[in-house]
Parts: sequence; C-alpha cells; structure tokens
Amino acid sequence: MKKLINYLLQGLLYLAPLSITAYVVYAAFTFIDGLSQKILTRFFDIHIPGLGLLSLLVFLILIGILGRTIIAQPLKKIFRKIIDSIPLLNFIYSAFNDLFTAFVGKEKKFNQPVLVQVNLNSNLEKLGFITEEDLDVIQAEGKVAVYFPHSYNFSGELFIVPKAQIKNLDVNSSEMMRFIVSAGLTGWEKHD
Repeated sequence: MKKLINYLLQGLLYLAPLSITAYVVYAAFTFIDGLSQKILTRFFDIHIPGLGLLSLLVFLILIGILGRTIIAQPLKKIFRKIIDSIPLLNFIYSAFNDLFTAFVGKEKKFNQPVLVQVNLNSNLEKLGFITEEDLDVIQAEGKVAVYFPHSYNFSGELFIVPKAQIKNLDVNSSEMMRFIVSAGLTGWEKHD
C-alpha cells in the first residue's frame, strides 16, 4: 500500500505542474478572448476570430518581460551577494556555473571539436574540444588546452597538447559531445 501511495504522489508531481500550467493558459485564453470579443462587439460591432489567441500571446510575452526584468534581476543580485559572501560556496558555484555556461551559455566553450593523437607510438587518438588557445599565462607556447569528456559521465580531463597533435574536425559540437558521453553508442547523424 505504501508503494502505491508513493507512485500516486510521484504521478502528481509529474502531472501537476503541466496540468496547472495548461489550466491557467486555458483560463487566461477564455477570459481574454471573451473580454476582447465583448469590447469589439460593443464598441465596433465586429467579431474577429482568433483575437483571443493573439491577445494571450501578447499577454504571456508581457508577463515574461516583467518577470525577467522586475522579478528575476533583483533576485539574481541578492542570490549572487549571498554566494559571494561565502568563499567555499562561491568556489563551488562558480565552477559549476562556468561548466554549464560552457555547455549551453552565450559563451559556449565546447565548439571546437578535435581529434588528438595522445600516443605517437600506437597512433591512439581521443576526441575532445579546444577550450583555450592562448596559454601564454602558463608559458605553454605552441600548445592548446583540450577538454576530454568522459563517457557515461559529466566529468572529463583537461590536457595541454602540442598543436601538431591536433586535427580540427568539421562536425557539429553537440553531436560530438553526445557521441563521446554515450561512449560512441549514439553514432553520427548523416547530413545531406
């Protein structure tokens, strides 16, 4: 009986946000469509089908703009002040923030897929991504930083590699990451 109750609660957790969102959008659409049609009919004696949908889209965009500017920005600043005031938490947060920004942020770092020869004797090669080409800070002239993601894991290793051992690949970065993380099981999509 306890398992059934747990499954029931899990089902509610999965469906409740989606159902509530769908209901709110439907209720907003019905309200806005009804109101806009009444106003048009009363003052202009016309009926425009689909006006409620257009009004709903404009309404949702305005809510998104308000939420992003008036609500999200101040909360983000408060959160950042708290994080900055705790050194260990700041270190951990910054590391993860940089990692996720490298994957999906505006400044994606994993956009230069390469094939690196890691063993000259056996011609062993690894797939990775160039993350930094200017290594003057660590006096590694002629070398670049290459990140090698691990398969079936969200971790990896960073190597400093001679440029001569790198071959740039003309492949989609996202597909390459998916190929590496899945240990090559996803294969490559054929593009015509």
